[in-house]
Amino acid sequence: MKHLALFIAGLFVVGVASAQTQFGGGQISGSLETNSIYYVNDSKIGESPEDRFGSNNYLKLDYSNGRFSAGVQTNAFLPVLQGYEDLASGHKFYLSSKYVQWQDENFELYVGDIFDQLGNGLVFRSFEDRQLGLNNSLEGIRGVYNFGNYVSLKGMYGRPRLYTDYADSWVRAADLSVSLADIIGMESALLSLEGSYVNRYQSLSLDPMMDFSQVGLTSPNMDMYSGRVNFGWNGLSLRGEYVSKGKDLAAAAQQAERGSAILGEVGYNYGNFTFMGTYRQLDNMATRLSLYDAGVGNTLNYLPALTRQYTYMLANLNPYQVNTEGEMGGQVDLCYSLRNEDDRYRYWNFHVNYSLFYTLRKSQSVTGNHERLWQDFNFDIERQWAKKLKTIFLYSFQEWNPTHGYKHRTYVSNVFVGDVTYKFDRKKSLRVEAQYLWSHEYERDWVAGLAEFSFAPHWSVFFSDMYNNGTTKKNYYSGGFSYTQNRTRVQLSYGRNRAGYICSGGVCRFSPAYTGLNLVLTSSF
Repeated sequence: MKHLALFIAGLFVVGVASAQTQFGGGQISGSLETNSIYYVNDSKIGESPEDRFGSNNYLKLDYSNGRFSAGVQTNAFLPVLQGYEDLASGHKFYLSSKYVQWQDENFELYVGDIFDQLGNGLVFRSFEDRQLGLNNSLEGIRGVYNFGNYVSLKGMYGRPRLYTDYADSWVRAADLSVSLADIIGMESALLSLEGSYVNRYQSLSLDPMMDFSQVGLTSPNMDMYSGRVNFGWNGLSLRGEYVSKGKDLAAAAQQAERGSAILGEVGYNYGNFTFMGTYRQLDNMATRLSLYDAGVGNTLNYLPALTRQYTYMLANLNPYQVNTEGEMGGQVDLCYSLRNEDDRYRYWNFHVNYSLFYTLRKSQSVTGNHERLWQDFNFDIERQWAKKLKTIFLYSFQEWNPTHGYKHRTYVSNVFVGDVTYKFDRKKSLRVEAQYLWSHEYERDWVAGLAEFSFAPHWSVFFSDMYNNGTTKKNYYSGGFSYTQNRTRVQLSYGRNRAGYICSGGVCRFSPAYTGLNLVLTSSF
């Protein structure tokens, strides 16, 4: 009850701040997010957790006045939702981030919990994702200096957050960016060279039961170096990055190994046509904040899946999981838009995507071959027929390896989706989805549907169901409504949720199956 009372006090602060956002010549802004579930027993998927109530809550306040800004965020798990047990046990109320910042035209000084990314995130990214329960911010100091448009220099130092506390390690990082295009006066093109250095220091003697020297790790320092080049001209863009990583021990590894990464991207945009191609190679690139923990949030760098991120239920049943031990592959994306010059409500959008990934080394599999990890071919056609009617058709072919390449075995799925939106008038609209997954393997066939009726600008009512017509014969239903008023949105729903991966930005967390009543509230000011 103590923690609940403190959080209610925080809500009172939000109410006061919302009523009076001007303070001391500056401005206060903030946000509140709460996600609460009441779990119920369900004979189809199992018993509810012992504590039937879970609630993840986030309250953030920021103050800005000219070049000065500051802010805090408090989190309250009352208790933590099922599937996020690594974040906290029981009830937890704590200060998750705080900062003060001074920024002028060329210089920035930041003290507190740092959220930042170097390059493409292959060597360092500190960020918060509440859907994944991830916050690996760096508590410390960061300085940035810009020499006009020519050179940018950044440095930071601190200890990373690990769940509700901080890791027993220290991170140093530096980043340099040089704009050659500005230096030599190339006005019609972009050309820059960049580089990063990251060091993680951690004592190897914190746990007497662990002898890191036996697995080849003898130094408390782990270094990573990154070199990058960026080029852009007349719709053409080229980006490349190479990373060298010192000897490190991954969570599931038996031996400490050096690592490396290669990333290449080419993009072209001309009129209504867009092309993007990406290649990435990872070799022992999983980098933990702490060698003494193996949870989802224990990560120093950012290695998302470079595949299409789906929003449709059946297309997202089995998303790709990156093989950080070693993988090579990439994806190609093609988009074309056909517009009606006389009627902006009539157009076609065509989208084709293909991705393919293999194990990097033959030793990663029992077959002694490079095993296929993932293959995905999909296309969708969006047609705006008139002001009131829009349709989308999606087809997705997915092939995935359930053993992460260890065995020569893949499952194949074919997903078909039809999506129709009809606007009755300016305020009322109906969206309907029909989905089918056809497969001879794993759980075999699925069928799904969704109906959503919206009364702009406040109300929305929805119902969805997903049924396995193959091996399990289970259906996963959900129904509810949402209400939006200015910057506040409330959603209440009830349903059965399938066990599987929840993904955000190509990073995933496993979520167990549950049935329950779900309340989500978000508000900002």
